[in-house]
Amino acid sequence: MANVASKLITDIEGRLIGQGRHAGERFRLLAWQRRFLRGAFAPDVQSAALSLARANGKSTLIAGVGAASVDIGAPLVEPMAECVIVASSFAQGQIIFRHLKHFLQPTLDANKSRFRVSDSLNNASIIDREIGASVRVLGNKPKSLHGLQPSLLLLDELAQWEAAQIDSSLAALRTSLGKIPESRMIAIGTRAASPEHPFERMLNGGSDYWQVHAAGESDNPYLVRTWRKANPSLDHMPDLRKAIEREAKLAKQDVSLLPEFESLRLNKGVSDVAQAVLIEAATWKSLETPETPELRGAYVLGIDLGQNAAMSACAAYFPLSNALDCFAVFPEHPSLAERGLRDGVGNQYQLMHDRGELIIRGDRVSSISGLLQEALRRWGKPVAIVCDRWREAELRQELDRVGFPSGAALIIRGQGFKDGGEDVRDFRKACLDGHVKAPVSLLLRSAISEARVVTDTAGNSKLAKKAEGSKRNNGRDDAIAASILAIAEGYRGKLAGRFKRRRKYRIGIA
Repeated sequence: MANVASKLITDIEGRLIGQGRHAGERFRLLAWQRRFLRGAFAPDVQSAALSLARANGKSTLIAGVGAASVDIGAPLVEPMAECVIVASSFAQGQIIFRHLKHFLQPTLDANKSRFRVSDSLNNASIIDREIGASVRVLGNKPKSLHGLQPSLLLLDELAQWEAAQIDSSLAALRTSLGKIPESRMIAIGTRAASPEHPFERMLNGGSDYWQVHAAGESDNPYLVRTWRKANPSLDHMPDLRKAIEREAKLAKQDVSLLPEFESLRLNKGVSDVAQAVLIEAATWKSLETPETPELRGAYVLGIDLGQNAAMSACAAYFPLSNALDCFAVFPEHPSLAERGLRDGVGNQYQLMHDRGELIIRGDRVSSISGLLQEALRRWGKPVAIVCDRWREAELRQELDRVGFPSGAALIIRGQGFKDGGEDVRDFRKACLDGHVKAPVSLLLRSAISEARVVTDTAGNSKLAKKAEGSKRNNGRDDAIAASILAIAEGYRGKLAGRFKRRRKYRIGIA
């Protein structure tokens, strides 16, 4: 296999790109990709690791190597040899599989009876019936990784694999390699947070060959030369450069976004849970207008329901005028004075009540019907209502019971890193890009000061709950939680053109 790397490079560069601005053109490997392939497929190399920032062509490179393990006449093809691609989840692996299928499409079309292609919700594989060579994609599930006999293992985003499963998964994979002579394992992805993580150990001498593209700890995160260290494709991908320029600008405006930027774009690695404010107080203050902003056009209603006697809140976002308005609800008992002492905010609740930002509805439990009726009184009928899954059934029941006008789209959002991360990201973008005008509100200022986010190793930030992310256990951020839901959905709808003319609000349809 002394010349396999050169043959592999030639093979990959003979394939057609499947998407993006260069779709239909021949794949041209960049210098860093050639360097890695020569190192990873050098003689006597059984394990290799590559780390670089997101969106530099990692998935396409993995797909190219995978295609070369099963295509007719390709350099990695051997009778009965199996290439296994393992991703953090099967859904993530399917992205790579789509690239791989496109690379192989000419061969598959010309040899339909020879190849068996499976592409379903739980199976992604291509098998050459004639010689038994195969490639398949799996998610990180230890039980499914036993019994493999791979000649080549390609591990995608190892740092993102579930912590509780990674050791058992790697044990199963490593023991499977010894079954086939000259088999090898290659791991590619962004860096892990901890130096003790298996991927970090591979990048620090624990593999036969390793290649790391990352910014240094003391590098200025806003300079192009810093970006190049972690993004070796930067000068060849104009869309990547534009995305980094935009995100660097946002991170410079709001330092709470810097950990996300350093993780995703500078490949520095972050702690398992990074702590940060939702948005800087000074940034929020710059969004406030001396006079109440004009509430014009259709609006999105965000609802955050508290537990039992806790605070509940409503926020209205008017995308056409960028206006935000908000109020919160407490039940009558315990009193606002008692709550203020208990939550450590003194007489703030009473001041909010005097300003009309905090109202009393319900006896010992915040009244959902009172909340909805007040929202209608203040703002009229919304085009969409957004809430999380907490007390969803009660909300639906109360919407019917109070005769809330029908026709508004009810959108349910999760509060994990998937939906919650997207909502926090879009909320921040809307604020920093000038799409939010807020009233001078003690309620909102207080909620902003209490709000914290937790960030996973992929840079996805969600609103912290209870005592997560250094958030005060008694801190009330319900008003900003409702505002995140309303602004994020309204901002997405605005960009998609769903507010340009009067019509039914269609979720996700421009």
